[in-house]
Amino acid sequence: MIDPQTVEQYDLPGHLEAVPDEIDAVNLPVTGALPPELDGRYLRNGPNPLPGRRSGHLQTGHGMLHGVRLSGGRAEWYRNRWVRTGAFHGRPFVTPDGRVDLASTSANTHVMAHADRIYALVEVGLPYEVTPELGTVGPCDFGGRLTTAMTAHPKRDPDTGELHFFGYGFRPPFLTYHRLDAKGELVHSREVPVRAGTMMHDFAVTEHHVVWLDLPMTFQLALAGQGMPYGWDDSHGARLGLMRHDRPDPEVTWFEIEPCWVFHVGNAHEDAAGRVVVDAVRYSPAEWNALWALLSRADAARGFVPTDPAVGRARLHRWTLDPATGTAAEQRLDDRVVEFPTIDDDLTGRHSRYLYTVTGGEPRSRDRCAIVKYDLHDGTCAVHQLDGDTMIGEAVFVPAAQGPRREDDGWLMAVATRRDGSASQLLVLDAGRVAGGPVASVELPRGVPTGFHGSWIPDRRP
Repeated sequence: MIDPQTVEQYDLPGHLEAVPDEIDAVNLPVTGALPPELDGRYLRNGPNPLPGRRSGHLQTGHGMLHGVRLSGGRAEWYRNRWVRTGAFHGRPFVTPDGRVDLASTSANTHVMAHADRIYALVEVGLPYEVTPELGTVGPCDFGGRLTTAMTAHPKRDPDTGELHFFGYGFRPPFLTYHRLDAKGELVHSREVPVRAGTMMHDFAVTEHHVVWLDLPMTFQLALAGQGMPYGWDDSHGARLGLMRHDRPDPEVTWFEIEPCWVFHVGNAHEDAAGRVVVDAVRYSPAEWNALWALLSRADAARGFVPTDPAVGRARLHRWTLDPATGTAAEQRLDDRVVEFPTIDDDLTGRHSRYLYTVTGGEPRSRDRCAIVKYDLHDGTCAVHQLDGDTMIGEAVFVPAAQGPRREDDGWLMAVATRRDGSASQLLVLDAGRVAGGPVASVELPRGVPTGFHGSWIPDRRP
């Protein structure tokens, strides 16, 4: 791992440039009509180095939270705050005696709530608890029970309320599975045997299984200090693992697949035949290596501009894992280039019809951005395309008011930022009518870097 203060800074496109300070604004201008039922906070996380600090990789940099408070059809406030982690205060991730300080990370990837607490997450460190007003409470190890890092992509079971997550590391244990109960107590941890330390960004769960992604990005000591110490390893192979999470000490059944990389899983479920179906955004080896070169310090510091059309061109795929035969079938679901898949979280690990993605947001891409809604039943798409000077971030699904509803009864929220970084809006779309465009847009008081992942955190919980 790297100390972000010791590596070179490189220029970024305007929509990715860090902002220099923390601000507050109230009574934000709204175009259109915000649904009055939206009572809560939209929070979004992303890397944002301090002024004068240096970041050696597009995915590094101190975590910064951006928040918008909505209530009664009004946008009451915007504010942004750095997460005050150990790294923010200058502590190294690896101490002089070789010890890893899991509290000295960036907390820059995701922000989500569980059991009435809000956590800023990054996959190589402890979660950091923050307040609804974005103040930092501090690192959380769940009473000393969590001794590994925590993924930025935990999955909440909609029936039990349990939160499934994992930690990976470049030293043993390479992979550890964890589970919080609905009250936020860490109730289960176990090591999962794997061959090496790999960069496992995401995973999937179903009603009875965890799906592991053991893919060919392995820890490589020679890369330490060069931005991110992970690189492609053809000899590692690629496989998906099924592990029962409803049994105390299950083995993992592994399924070999064609080499690829997956940043983000859309969803997974168990079908009537007992197979596990996984939908995710897949990069071919060429696509992934081209993107990783762009993201990494060495090429970016030289002003690398991609000419290879494969850079970042990931597409939606499906794997069907059959425990009865030990085989994995792979299918491309669409030729469109997409990322950041999201669903109605109330269907995590269950069969879901709709999947929401964005396209055109690859680093330095000149493609027009769009929000794309997939209907996985009939294979159709609904698309809201933005103008050529606007970049779009992840679209978060917010369910409509409680009560009987269709799966897509709800809203999509996403931050849209001008390519030059000069201005941003929070867009609110009707998830049932994506092609119709936003029902409302909130003018933010500054350009917000495109960033990573976010959540809607309602004030009134059912």
